[in-house]
Amino acid sequence: QLQACGGGLVQVGGSLTLSCACSGLTFRRYSMGWFRQAQGKERELVAGINRSGGGTYYRDSVKGRFTVSGDSAKNTVFLQMDNLKPEDTAVYYCAARNGGLLMDLENAYAYWGQGTLVTVSS
Repeated sequence: QLQACGGGLVQVGGSLTLSCACSGLTFRRYSMGWFRQAQGKERELVAGINRSGGGTYYRDSVKGRFTVSGDSAKNTVFLQMDNLKPEDTAVYYCAARNGGLLMDLENAYAYWGQGTLVTVSS
């Protein structure tokens, strides 16, 4: 129901835009999170939109560089990533939480897209 794409290989300072296309659910009715998991590390919430336009969240390490947005017509959530750093290298996932605000807790999300790999080379 969630299809994430847009990852790839980019140089330090470059940009990528990830997309999360939703089918079978209307993303505005869910809190939508973007998580990432680097090799050997736990999955963490990096950005997201609370349901019904109830604000956005950014992890401190990505503030000012990442922007999350949604397109209702396309039923798609985006993660614009600018000024990428090597430490942003990870598999990125989109996830939908039914009810409540965004949480940095995997179990709080009922729906997950497949991961898309972002590699930032120096």
